[in-house]
Amino acid sequence: MDSAGTTTGFTLKGRDGRARMGVIATTRGEIRTPAFMPVGTAATVKGMMPESVAATGADVLLGNTYHLMLRPGAERVARLGGLHRFMNWNKPILTDSGGFQVMSLSSLRKLTEEGVTFRSHVDGSKHMLSPERSMEIQKLLGSDIVMAFDECPALPADRKRIEESMQLSMRWAGRSREAFGDRPGHMLFGIQQGGLERDLREESARALTQIGFDGYAVGGLAVGEGQEAMFQCLDFAPEFLPEDKPRYLMGVGKPSDIVGAVARGIDMMDCVLPSRSGRTGQGWTRRGQVNLRNARHADDPRPLDEQCACPCCRGYSRAYLHHVVRAKEMIAGMLLTWHNLHYYQELMAGLRAAIAEQRFEAFRADFDAGEALGDIEPL
Repeated sequence: MDSAGTTTGFTLKGRDGRARMGVIATTRGEIRTPAFMPVGTAATVKGMMPESVAATGADVLLGNTYHLMLRPGAERVARLGGLHRFMNWNKPILTDSGGFQVMSLSSLRKLTEEGVTFRSHVDGSKHMLSPERSMEIQKLLGSDIVMAFDECPALPADRKRIEESMQLSMRWAGRSREAFGDRPGHMLFGIQQGGLERDLREESARALTQIGFDGYAVGGLAVGEGQEAMFQCLDFAPEFLPEDKPRYLMGVGKPSDIVGAVARGIDMMDCVLPSRSGRTGQGWTRRGQVNLRNARHADDPRPLDEQCACPCCRGYSRAYLHHVVRAKEMIAGMLLTWHNLHYYQELMAGLRAAIAEQRFEAFRADFDAGEALGDIEPL
């Protein structure tokens, strides 16, 4: 419970098989689960106004510790009233710890027990990111859900590398918990690691549970292993985590990834795919992905998705979208990003309703059937 008397935490409201639906209570509002978090890496969801993101149905955004610490700087954001005020978003924000981005720098960083020393990709300046510094930055940003600092090796990797990385992440998890301290109204999530190895995932979950967190993420997936391997890991990894806490699959994904993850007990996901696809002329629909660059759309008066009520589909034809994509007009990315985020949130609402009404498998079968049909050629 926070200082204003608002209880924070997770309430599991329904199950259908392993699929779960519930609510995460925060001081800035409820997060309905299963939840998809649009990614606002640098305090913005690219191509979208905050109120437009909220209009799609999003309950929470993800911000990025690594990018925000480099530009504009966490201390500056704090002086300006925190990340919510800075980016004009009054709903919950989850910030990742920066670990994944730092690890992807490869030659620009040096890893030790203390943390990671790296050079900024922006200006080459030298920085140190440790569990303690990550917690400090996320506190300055004022995020509602804070992620523990971890290391995330890319897959494939040999077992020795994965085991050493997991054990380091668990030591860092303990330091993150200690540095986070007692912050009423804010939640701290631990991150399970262990690659695709069942015993390492179980060992990691056991260590995290002993430390104690407000939620738990399944980390180290969607890093090159492919959907089949990811699902095989999700067949067991979430089950090692506490039932009464939210489970967050980091960096996922395509709509089919999301449906498959929810079927395996995942409550939260995030991915840049809806906005990145929108900026590259791709629209996600009930029948899969549509490439608006293709010439076959040039004379097509239909909306991108005839069943969609988003502003893109209500007001614009495929022919127009094809034109502005090919002309590289700014509105192309704006409209398609809005549509994609709307579609993702509509998918999440459908999943929540299906779980609540005990018809998840029927919903999943209908989803798979629509994807299998593909985008139909105009007559």
